[in-house]
Amino acid sequence: MLVIAMSLRVRVRNAETGASGEMELEPENTVEEIIESAAGYWQKDAGAYVLRRGKSLLRGQETIVEAGVGNGDGLELIPDPEGG
Repeated sequence: MLVIAMSLRVRVRNAETGASGEMELEPENTVEEIIESAAGYWQKDAGAYVLRRGKSLLRGQETIVEAGVGNGDGLELIPDPEGG
């Protein structure tokens, strides 16, 4: 079976400031890696944030594919509602 890995483009929005940017991701990227990258870009503490896609909170070691993130999706970097 031939599996072709394709990169995905997503838009990540900083819920606190309204700023946003695009990221190009590989299917094996984890939610945690996206949080770290986005938080670093906006000079935030990655441990205090989670990603939200629609009404779902995304966190941790699951890959973007496991989290159901698709090409063109919009994600929001939000303060962890449970504290970080």
